[in-house]
Amino acid sequence: MINLIVNGEEMEVEEKSSISQLLSKVGAVAAMIAVEKNLDIIPKSDYDSTILEEGDRIEIVAFVGGG
Repeated sequence: MINLIVNGEEMEVEEKSSISQLLSKVGAVAAMIAVEKNLDIIPKSDYDSTILEEGDRIEIVAFVGGG
């Protein structure tokens, strides 16, 4: 297991987890969010291949519609 900070909260995930796996764990729908890893925005096309590492800081931001 490794430790991350996700939206300011500590979280444990399996080693070699991808962003896609993290999103699944927290119940986030990839089409409706943006993900930042250590201050870098990660393209949706890289969610499967971006592997999380000990101490990563992840921000998951949901898009909200309005008018």
